[in-house]
Amino acid sequence: MRRAETKIVSREKLAAALADEKQRARRVVFANGIFDGLHVGHVRYLEAAKREGDVLIVAVNSDSSARELKGPGRPILDENARAMLVAALRGVDYVVVFSEPNVERLLEQLRPDVHAKGTDYTLDTVPERGAASRLGIRVAIVGDPKDHSTRALLESVRKATHD
Repeated sequence: MRRAETKIVSREKLAAALADEKQRARRVVFANGIFDGLHVGHVRYLEAAKREGDVLIVAVNSDSSARELKGPGRPILDENARAMLVAALRGVDYVVVFSEPNVERLLEQLRPDVHAKGTDYTLDTVPERGAASRLGIRVAIVGDPKDHSTRALLESVRKATHD
């Protein structure tokens, strides 16, 4: 099994590695998220994404894009820590950090076979659905129902420290 830090790669290294994976006819799955305060919902999402193919790439939002999406005080963990936690999961093959507001450019650059999104989306609400369709990438909604969140986890920690 590869060490977590060897799974975190630049876009350029990832593109080269994927060319090799595709040459070996391996199905590439792409998942993404902030993964701030890694919890059971994240793990189930990524395990379900891995079942969609042979190679799982996870794109982790940079600190700046996480802050834009989640607001002040977030992320709790910096992008390097979040990438390391995701990379430590057995089913994850590659991790890349991105700073764009969505992963459309990464989909265009990497051309995975499947774009896996969590159950907080539907096929109609996936932000990159147009790009995925244009590129011939299948969108899969995977994971368990969205009843876990970092926001809820943080609230329970705050509540416990004030009781």
